[in-house]
Amino acid sequence: MNRLIPTLFVFAFLLTACGQQESAEGTGIPFKPTGDALHLMHFVLEPAADKIWDSAGQIITAEGTRDLRPTTDEGWLAVEQSATVVAETGNLLLMPGYARDEGDWRELSLALIDAGLRAKAAAAAQDAEQLFDDGGHLYRVCVSCHSVYVQGLPAPTTTPLRVE
Repeated sequence: MNRLIPTLFVFAFLLTACGQQESAEGTGIPFKPTGDALHLMHFVLEPAADKIWDSAGQIITAEGTRDLRPTTDEGWLAVEQSATVVAETGNLLLMPGYARDEGDWRELSLALIDAGLRAKAAAAAQDAEQLFDDGGHLYRVCVSCHSVYVQGLPAPTTTPLRVE
């Protein structure tokens, strides 16, 4: 019986703590965006996407071909980190303060997450061909979003394949 009382006390405490956590979650967590979606794109998403695009494919000129793939583990890690930023930006775009609607915005944000995760997996595997394909997929997601939400503003100028 003496052992049962401390056990019941701990059990009651854990139930109370869990109940408090659930009620806090039910009230919603306040978010404080530091800018609008354009700000998020310019300062967070665009540099991360550029890192992916600048690390995939080749530049072909009259002087020859330059392979853009990373040549070191650190270089591949930098691409993997940027791809993670791309995926997490998709999550940020679903938050109150950024989300525009439950339709196309939601679907395109989820597509951005998937594109980032695909590029992250390619970078982790150091698979240059897959990273090139995934960079192309990311570009198409960006252009799709811009065609719906950013009329009048140019699409990203960086493309997965550059011919100079």
